[in-house]
Amino acid sequence: MNPFVGVCQDLLTETQLRELLQQQAISPSYYFLRWSHQVSGIVEQLPDNFPSPEGQMFNCDRELRWKRQNNRYSVLVLSNTGEVPGFTSIVKDTENQENSENKSYWKTEQRPAYGYPPNETRFPRSRIYPESLDVRNSSSNQPKLAQRYFIAKPTATVHFVALTVDMPK
Repeated sequence: MNPFVGVCQDLLTETQLRELLQQQAISPSYYFLRWSHQVSGIVEQLPDNFPSPEGQMFNCDRELRWKRQNNRYSVLVLSNTGEVPGFTSIVKDTENQENSENKSYWKTEQRPAYGYPPNETRFPRSRIYPESLDVRNSSSNQPKLAQRYFIAKPTATVHFVALTVDMPK
């Protein structure tokens, strides 16, 4: 495990973003898309109205986040499996030199993510993720929704919380 946090070196077009998501998707991968008036919920396929102004794709290895800037997209990667080609670390090399023996500025911790139950009344929509991802559904031999905390080793500060899936053992 070699955590990596980086940004795409270039702003991407809609086509390039779609290609990047397809390239980085491993099975199973999930998507969460946001518009100003709605969210997609966690879905297993990119919807027809892709792209959204913001969103994320996640799987057991990494999360990719995108955000529209004018007519292009900036992309952030939160990886648990090392550097990703085409992305530049957000940490300067001088900050990472003190941790060169560990080869990463980051450490990660993973914990289960508990979604709200379908009868929760604080939200207008019921469950916005597949029931199989619910960690309370222990009978299912499916991946479960989890959170991965990206923690800076020098300060022990959580900088990012990424969605991920915990694969069954």
